[in-house]
Amino acid sequence: MDLCVTIKGVSFLLQTGLGILGNVVVLLAYASIICTEPKLLPVDMILCHLAFANLMLLLTRCVPQTMTVFGLKDLLNDPGCKVVIYAYRIGRALSVCITCMLSVFQAMTIAPAGPRLSKLKPVLPSLVLPTFAALWLLNMAICIAAPFFSMAPRNGTIPAFTLNLGFCHVDFRDNMSYVINGVAVSGRDFAFVALMLGSSGYILLLLHRHSEQVKGIRRSHGSRAETRAAKTVVILVVLYVVFFGIDNVIWIYMLTVSKVSPVVADMRVFFSSCYASLSPFFIISSNKKVKRKIVCAAEHDQPLVDTQESNEK
Repeated sequence: MDLCVTIKGVSFLLQTGLGILGNVVVLLAYASIICTEPKLLPVDMILCHLAFANLMLLLTRCVPQTMTVFGLKDLLNDPGCKVVIYAYRIGRALSVCITCMLSVFQAMTIAPAGPRLSKLKPVLPSLVLPTFAALWLLNMAICIAAPFFSMAPRNGTIPAFTLNLGFCHVDFRDNMSYVINGVAVSGRDFAFVALMLGSSGYILLLLHRHSEQVKGIRRSHGSRAETRAAKTVVILVVLYVVFFGIDNVIWIYMLTVSKVSPVVADMRVFFSSCYASLSPFFIISSNKKVKRKIVCAAEHDQPLVDTQESNEK
């Protein structure tokens, strides 16, 4: 195994392992919160769903990619490729949509209550679950073509307009299908990114106004909590937009060539998965409830370890 393959394999392994660990920890923390609290707050429901979407993305894209880099072949047959690629497309789409949903929800939560918002704010929590359902249905419909183009790798020359993922091939057969698919996916992503950028800009404007108004005035606990939550949302949006930009620069380049280099494809996979790997650690560091559950779990396990060590002695 040469140095380039080793570096690539270790990079994917670290990204996949840390990402899966982080998202599983967030989901377990929220599962514990659900058991001890009567109801999750809307923001917590959105963050929990985001962790699930990111975990789905990592399991269906980064895990088989890492196995392929280390030389494992024939991982999936045709039906397996169709299921995995479809699940990956949905997970990736949900990641951007739910991040956008989080940004819009937080912007509406901290916005001053005008004539229209005063009526909408009370019903916002009840709209979270229907919005989840709508996003799932929307993205399942947009990604429905993915299974028809996905297949297990074939021996021989890779045809033009085929994405070689290593563990699967996505054969678009002609330039028209290739471009239409790219435009549809990119159009959806750019629309949601534009919406999240607009709502995040509005959040920053509100935070600036709020900081000017409360200079020299002691802020309430609720005000501090809202400000901290808003800052977390903005950080997640900035993180997504940075990697989204890198991902789409590579994707646009891929649309301009008939045969894509495996190195370019691997770079796009790595950068497009960075958000799913890093975002749970921002959630853990900024969300007090999640952090408290993790600390409590660690402190609960520590006495058991100490008791076992004393017994061994």
